[in-house]
Amino acid sequence: MSTFETIIVERDGAVAKITLNRPERLNACPPNMADEIFEATRDLGDARALLITGTGRAFCSGADLAARGDRSVGGGDGAFDALSRHYNPMVMALANLPVPVISAVQGPAAGVGCSIALAADFVIAGKSGYFLQAFVNIGLVPDGGSSWLLPRLVGMAQATRMMMLGEKIHAEEAERIGLIYKCVEDDALTAEAEALAARLAAGPTVALGLMKQTMRDGLQADFGSTLAAEATAQRKAGGSQDAMEGGMAFLQKRKAQFKGA
Repeated sequence: MSTFETIIVERDGAVAKITLNRPERLNACPPNMADEIFEATRDLGDARALLITGTGRAFCSGADLAARGDRSVGGGDGAFDALSRHYNPMVMALANLPVPVISAVQGPAAGVGCSIALAADFVIAGKSGYFLQAFVNIGLVPDGGSSWLLPRLVGMAQATRMMMLGEKIHAEEAERIGLIYKCVEDDALTAEAEALAARLAAGPTVALGLMKQTMRDGLQADFGSTLAAEATAQRKAGGSQDAMEGGMAFLQKRKAQFKGA
């Protein structure tokens, strides 16, 4: 795997790990970090799950548009350019990965950091973690996909609260309202996230990827179209080696050993 300036990319068996690595800035995400995350998602090799976390006491405190004094990513047209060229491709790449994505959140996941976290299939947060749409406090609108993600995760009332009032949603409440998968003790966060990533990486990768695609497409499709998409996905999954192994394991009353093919 490549070496990066703002992130650390590692492998642990079938699990790839991206660590946001600007602790002195609470892992704020300048455009070049967004580019590096995008590049890293394109170089996962045969990894069967991706875990995303941050160094130090934060997951990600948001965009860092003033990094290096780069005026091209300022307000107005500059912000449009930064989103179009850097942040949006990153978030789309995370959302569209054909393998499960897990984010482990400690401290703030704010602004685009909130979007990075919520783009994962599973979000686990320590009790110190919180999610913040801070844009209203500086006269901006949510970005990084939050306007699409939040209403679908928690409904319009809670999404409007987060975006228009700019209130922190602490991890325990985030779990309660369905914003995230799970809240755990801070000292258990790493172990819980790694265990979940390993479990998913040992699963039927073809089927898991098709589940992701069918669910996401279904958010914008009618019932009949989703039924048809499920049938197509089932045909693909049913032709995989993992489906054959799963069927044999069921008949032989043993645990399936999936290979991700």
